[in-house]
Amino acid sequence: MINVQIVSDNKFWNKKFKKSTIFFNKLVKSFPKKYQFIGKKVSLTLLLSNNQNIKKLNKKFRKKNKPTDILSFPFEKNNKRNKNLYLGDIAISYEFINFPIFISSLKFKEKLVKTFIHGFLHLLHYDHIKIKDYKKMIKEELKIYNSVYKKID
Repeated sequence: MINVQIVSDNKFWNKKFKKSTIFFNKLVKSFPKKYQFIGKKVSLTLLLSNNQNIKKLNKKFRKKNKPTDILSFPFEKNNKRNKNLYLGDIAISYEFINFPIFISSLKFKEKLVKTFIHGFLHLLHYDHIKIKDYKKMIKEELKIYNSVYKKID
């Protein structure tokens, strides 16, 4: 079972997206069994932030002086052996999710879910530097998204 700890450093998240802890924990419970870590206690931290803070993190850890939609920081190289496992940290920018500014609540959640899934797969060491890895990651993103799509509310 996966537990998502939410940290928010941006007031706009709370206005647009209430009950984020409940939402994300429900979301990961609807992931395909392959990603549910059955019989294990698995956790990750999700930072709901903004472009300014994401830019600082991106510069510090990736040497890129610009904001981005999501950053993922895997905690361990091998995540299959431990019964208690911390996957790592994900940070998502509000401005990237809430673009265009007058996006509907449903579209906001859809973008947020897709972005979260992308970051989650990075925690599992999926990457998209090479084309073959990109195709593999996109395929997995779609599998997960299709399993949770009808549960987004």
